Amino acid sequence: MIDLSEQKPFASGYNRHCYWHPENPGRCLKVIRPENIEARYERQQPLKKILGKSRLNDNKQEQLAHKQSAVVSLISQGHESTVWQHLPRFYGETPTSLGIANESEVLVDDQGNPAQTLESYLQNHGFDEPIKAASARFCDWLEATGILTRNLLPHNLVVVERNNQPELFLVDGLGAPNMQNSLSTIPAWRKRYISRRIRRFYKRITWELSDKKESWEASQRL
Repeated sequence: MIDLSEQKPFASGYNRHCYWHPENPGRCLKVIRPENIEARYERQQPLKKILGKSRLNDNKQEQLAHKQSAVVSLISQGHESTVWQHLPRFYGETPTSLGIANESEVLVDDQGNPAQTLESYLQNHGFDEPIKAASARFCDWLEATGILTRNLLPHNLVVVERNNQPELFLVDGLGAPNMQNSLSTIPAWRKRYISRRIRRFYKRITWELSDKKESWEASQRL
């Protein structure tokens, strides 16, 4: 068991804390914040509560996402490197003093710090030509591999330098809800699903660069 009692997370989301792996600095450990899962569960409508709490556990959902058919198929066919072109490598579960963690690659900048998010990049540089090209390569990869994601949010993507150019990596939001995942074996449905995610991704970037007088939820209805 890895002891994290003396560590502070280097990043935190609503559902998880991220810690440096004390024995492997190239990896991180994502630990669930159970109090927030409980709070989210209590806010659910009665019918949704029937589905249980596991669907609110981001670690469990991330594990399932890496078992989706497109990822499994690529790896079984010897194309594992293609999977990790725009995803941090995933190493499964690891026991820690704070509970079971998901262990994955840490993507860093040239100073060894966690890579900046696309959200931060857009705030500092706008949607410039290098990041437009990186976004296009990322979207081409989604369409070519058939890997399913949830909505592509700029704070869930990081910008990493590869071969002297920026590339986008999805660090959260991999996978699809159960119903959509079950339909993914239908090629035409998969293609439409990914196309919708890509269109919404570019729409979100436009919103991020706007004055945001209108909420993201309202802008999606236009």
